[in-house]
Order: sequence, then structure tokens, then C-alpha cells
Amino acid sequence: MAVGEKGVSVSSRMPWVMLGVATLGFAVNFWAWALLSPLGPRFKELLGLSAPQQALLVAVPVIVGSLGRIPVGALTDRYGGRVMFPLVSAATIVPVLFIGVAGQGSLVALLVGGFFLGVAGTAFAVGVPFVNAWFPPHRRGLAVGVFGAGMGGTAISALTTVPLVRTGGAAAPFVVTAVVLAVYAVVAWLVLRDAPGRSVAGQPLMARLAATTRLPITWQACLLYAVAFGGYVAFSVYMPAYLQTGYGLEQGDAAFRMAGFVVLAVLARPVGGWLSDRIGVVRVLVGVFAVVAVMAAIQALTPALMPVGTVAFLSMAAALGAGSGATFALVAQIAPADKVGSVTGLVGAAGGLGGFVPPLVMGFIYGRLGSYGLGLALLAVTAALSIVLTLTAVRALTAARAPVR
Repeated sequence: MAVGEKGVSVSSRMPWVMLGVATLGFAVNFWAWALLSPLGPRFKELLGLSAPQQALLVAVPVIVGSLGRIPVGALTDRYGGRVMFPLVSAATIVPVLFIGVAGQGSLVALLVGGFFLGVAGTAFAVGVPFVNAWFPPHRRGLAVGVFGAGMGGTAISALTTVPLVRTGGAAAPFVVTAVVLAVYAVVAWLVLRDAPGRSVAGQPLMARLAATTRLPITWQACLLYAVAFGGYVAFSVYMPAYLQTGYGLEQGDAAFRMAGFVVLAVLARPVGGWLSDRIGVVRVLVGVFAVVAVMAAIQALTPALMPVGTVAFLSMAAALGAGSGATFALVAQIAPADKVGSVTGLVGAAGGLGGFVPPLVMGFIYGRLGSYGLGLALLAVTAALSIVLTLTAVRALTAARAPVR
């Protein structure tokens, strides 16, 4: 038997069961969240969309899901993951079915459906405080890192959406996803339990969010996550275009290489959390941002794709994934127990939104200079500045403050 935060005995297996179910829910909701992206070219052809319209269609659920994490994280502090996980999953079924059955005939309908589909992206802000409460401080980095690997649900969408359309029709991937969401919502309601003795937020929502914005950990983690997870998002979105334009690869080859980048980043995320538990989060963050800085500087010179370019990109994938895990290990260690959800919401929003800046910068620079080199050099500089932040403000915070529990 293990003992909860307030002395309540719980089975030693229970935290891991809760982690497994929460990670599954994160993956399922992220699968739904990413449904429109693989179908962007199809909608462009069917509806005669311009490139900006296609980009807007893909961006809407991501932006809404990122910003929506702020209130959903705060609500999780109040009501717990046992309520919020089934609620978010069930709410996502509505826009998924709307798009699949009635929403593919016009850009306006797709945008409306995509807006509400953003609810699925808020599942991240439910899972982090839920998992965090189930584990002692020395294991929270690993636990939150494992949960974060549920972002691989986007890979499920990338691999299954187009084949399902080809074999079952335009509605097929949406109907399948809706059924999976419904099954998960029922399972979550029956199986999930909030951790014994978890800290329940007592302040009103807006007061709690205002208090969260005054915490140093909130803004430090926002900046770090915008670079780490934002970099992952940026590469996963823009890498195919970069490889096709910069190296002349075929679409299929570029997509395959991007998939390898995503898988490696997903696998590295729990490793980053585990290392943070073992050797300290500051050391891990300095290490991963150093790798990103060096490899981005090398790639800025546009070396041959084999082997130097491939090594550079895969090294950055592992570092960005581990950095994402380490950032939330920092949140788990430092954020007050009754504000972990609120902090997670703000930090998660920063990471999601951070992924949209680099592709815009890369596209602008390539349009002006005909090269991606300067954009990658800016990434190297940003990673170097993240090291400075980690060695100064973050180190001072971890040294001066014991976790507030």
C-alpha cells in the first residue's frame, strides 16, 4: 500500500493505472484534435481553398485548443480529472460528428466545426494536474513525461485519417473517432478517480488565474515550453515543406522523415521527465537546449541531408521532446498543488501558440532570401537564450523554493 498526500492509503498500482487511463485519454483527444490537418489538401481541392484559407482551417482548432487550456486547467484544479476527462471527451464528440456528417460542404461549416473541435486540445491541461496529484515529488517528472507522450495521438490521425476516407468515405474517420471518444468517456467515468487528499482550489476561477499569472514559475515555464514544445510543433508542421523546398524530396519521403521526427520526440518526452527526477531539471534543460542550439546552427548551413542533416534533425527531435518533458517536471516540482492545472493551462497555451511563430518566420525568410538558413540560426540563438534563462532565473527559483504542497 502507498500513502496519499494526507495519509490516505492507496494501492501502489493505482497511480500507474490512473496514469495509463489518463495517457490513453490524452492520445484519443489529440487524435480527434488533429483530424483536419491530414485532410487539408483534400478540402483545398474540393472547396477551391486558397493557401491562406487552408492554413486557417488547420490553425483554428489548434489555436482554440491552446487557449482553451487556460480555463480548463483552472477548472481541473477545482473539479478534478475524474470529472473533466469524461466531460472534455464527450464534448468533443459533437464537433467531430458535425464535421464528419454535415460540415464538409463549405469553408464556413468547417471553420465552425474546427472551432469547437479545439475542445479536444484542452485535454492536456486536464491530465497534468490529475497525474501530478497521484505521484510523489520524486516521481512526478517521469509520470508527467509519460502522460505527455500521449501527444502521439496526432500521429494516429496522420496515419489513419486519409486511408479511412479512401476506404470508408468522407465521414469514416470522424465516425470512428467519435465512437472511440464515446467509449473512452464511459471508461474514464467508471475507472478514473482523483488522488486521495488532492488539493482542491477554493478561489473563484478568475481570482485563481490572476494569482497564477503572478507566480514566477508560470512565466519561466511558458518561455521554456514555447521553445521546446513550440519547436516540436513547428517542425512537425513545417518540415515536409522545408524538406521538399530545401532538399527537393518527394512528398512521401518528406512526410516519412517528418513522422520519424515526431515519433522520436514523443519517445524522448518521458525520458526528459525521468532524467529530471534523477539528475535535476536544470541540468536536463541546459543539456537539451545546448543540443538544439548546436544542431540548429549546423543545419543553418544547409549541410547534406545524409548524414549530417538527418543527424541534426533527429538530435533536435530528441532534445525538444526531452525538453518538453523536463519543463513539466519543473512545473510539477515548483507549482503550488492547488494551481498545477492553472499553471499547466497557461504553459500549455504558450507551447501550442509558440509552434505557429517559427513556420511564419521561416516562410517569410525563405520568400525574401531564398534560404532557410537565417531562420534556423534564429532558432539556435533562441535556444542559447533559453540556456541563459535556465541558468539564472530557473536555477534561482529551484534553489530558493521547495515545492509547495
